[in-house]
Amino acid sequence: MSKRNKGSNDSGIDQKKFIELITGVLMKNPRQPLNYKQIASRLHITEKEEKRALSDALHRMKKEGLAEERGHGKFLVKASGGYITGSIDLTKFGYAFVISEEQEEDVFIAARNLRTALHGDQVKVLLYARHKGKRLEGEVVEIITRSRAAFVGTIELTPQFAFLMPDNKNMPFDLFIPLSKLNGAKQGQKAVARIVEWDQRSRNPVGEITEVLGYPGENETEMHAILAEFGLPYRFDPEVERAAEKIPAEITGEDIRERRDFRDVPTFTIDPEDAKDFDDALSLKTLPGGNMEVGVHIADVTWYVKPGSILEKEAQERATSVYLVDRTVPMLPENISNHICSLNPYEDKLTYSAVFEMDSKANIISEWFGRTIIRSARRFSYSEAQQVIDTGKGDMKEQMLTLHDLAQKLREKRFATGSFAFERLEVKFNLSETGIPLGIHFREFGTSNQLIEEFMLLANKRVAEFVGKKLKGKTFVYRIHDKPNSEKLSSFSYFIKRFGYSLDSQDVKGLPAAMNKLLNDVSGKKEQNVIETLALRAMAKAVYSTDNIGHYGLAFSHYTHFTSPIRRYPDMMVHRLLTRYLENQAPRDGEKYVRLCEHSSKRERLAADAERASIKYKQVEFMSDKIGQAFDGVISGVTEWGIYVEIIENQCEGMIAIRELQDDFFEYDEENYCIRGRRSGKVFMLGDKIRVEVAKADLQKKQLDYRLA
Repeated sequence: MSKRNKGSNDSGIDQKKFIELITGVLMKNPRQPLNYKQIASRLHITEKEEKRALSDALHRMKKEGLAEERGHGKFLVKASGGYITGSIDLTKFGYAFVISEEQEEDVFIAARNLRTALHGDQVKVLLYARHKGKRLEGEVVEIITRSRAAFVGTIELTPQFAFLMPDNKNMPFDLFIPLSKLNGAKQGQKAVARIVEWDQRSRNPVGEITEVLGYPGENETEMHAILAEFGLPYRFDPEVERAAEKIPAEITGEDIRERRDFRDVPTFTIDPEDAKDFDDALSLKTLPGGNMEVGVHIADVTWYVKPGSILEKEAQERATSVYLVDRTVPMLPENISNHICSLNPYEDKLTYSAVFEMDSKANIISEWFGRTIIRSARRFSYSEAQQVIDTGKGDMKEQMLTLHDLAQKLREKRFATGSFAFERLEVKFNLSETGIPLGIHFREFGTSNQLIEEFMLLANKRVAEFVGKKLKGKTFVYRIHDKPNSEKLSSFSYFIKRFGYSLDSQDVKGLPAAMNKLLNDVSGKKEQNVIETLALRAMAKAVYSTDNIGHYGLAFSHYTHFTSPIRRYPDMMVHRLLTRYLENQAPRDGEKYVRLCEHSSKRERLAADAERASIKYKQVEFMSDKIGQAFDGVISGVTEWGIYVEIIENQCEGMIAIRELQDDFFEYDEENYCIRGRRSGKVFMLGDKIRVEVAKADLQKKQLDYRLA
């Protein structure tokens, strides 16, 4: 090493370069103090003059706070700002970034400094001194919480040992499985493993198989694998089932005492055709003065599931039911969700109700909240209810048509005050008895869906207002939705101009009306799905919180979830808190509810991710026998590695890799959402209509590959 930079110091050696090289050595050994001889050895410095310059550079680093001296003449790289905590974002290459609210810039963590931290783990990080022009770097010093305890993958067996090769692309390490820890798993099977040991000196963690799922490609195996991948259960422990079975179905006089009796009031439910649990019902009667009394009746789950019970703990941990393409994984056992609490027709049921006196213009004259008993006279599917609304004929037509009229007026008022009108098509599969997808269709939302939606929104809103406005300062669980991210909104506004649409991203107040107009304008156009998807991505995500900031998307100052306690734990919390306040009891511990809100929000996101994964799997499975067939599609995404295309007739998304576009050299133009041919100038832009062939369907990766037709 003898390059010189004349004029940098008396010896002609560039001291800045020395400092950069020294920092690199010290950062590779952040906890091992090194003297200048050891550093010189690692840098292969042998000349006396350069060793002296290195020693000078070390003392300059100490003076400038870039290094600290430990003992006599031994140095460590100095932390720039102490410690931060954050979440690990692990790449497939083995290095990671830490995302922290305490640090605006993400912190780079080299693979050697991860200390066995994995994707999503909460960690404590020591920050290194940043050298000018270099990115912020650090090392993990403590794993606070693991993001996952289990890993799903495929067994690779050898005569001496086995590996579990994880499905998750964010897990770059195979798990070493001793043969004694296979628990019956065979070559090629999918299984669930947990890490039992991980020496920092070993690349691979040691694990044991906790459950064998079956062979890849089998429906039960794949659905269970998806649930296990997201840390979601797919069965109840026997003791939880037994506790549910012990709950008596009979309603006693004590159960009814102090409840309002609605059994003689016309009441019905509206649910999907395949629904097994019915947790909400509507009732209607005309009052003497001509106004109407509308009852929104919700299954009284907390009457049966007591605080501190094993059922309560199970519901709290699960926090939500999970909906995959072929099944529902309920939050509570079937005896509760489908029988005791389900508002089945012709049966007396205990409910928790929001009852409104309304005039013909859907104005609220008065309201009442409390426990009730009902008897549903009819179970409608959405299509059956829609037929009554459309024809004016059928069972309970007077009640149905009156409630429909009130719902449409509530809807008009909601949009007039700034509510968004996001109503995306829902992908549904026609499945064989063994779960093979035979076809894809879309569930459309008609006015029968709107009827239920508007009264559920009304109940949720008025319960939240009752606690938040009339009982100020009380601990409560709100469903909140923040204003959209300004950068994402600006980017979205820029993008839609290419289709001839406009949106003022700076006018937050006028945004709902402008967005609703845009969504109406794109309806039925080729770019509809792309624009709707990007519009949703520009919005913040709704979460649960005890700190009410309102719900921006609905334009409600107060909003909660009160109407689905069979399938959502936050609704159970709301029922319990409302009961306390109606009985004039003291508020609950706020910190406990903060933690429960965070947990429920996290579980909700996991459930949504699992649902998307199951849809993606079935889409790939559906397309797997269509290799070589051509379809019309729309470009739904553009990246530096390829273009994503969504087939119009079934919304199955796949990718055309840039390397497959062989007639030109294509480059990614991030600013204009396109890739462009360097020679031909040919452009593939987000939203363009395109014809593609199915090239490959990879079920293992849940990935479709297309090529230009």
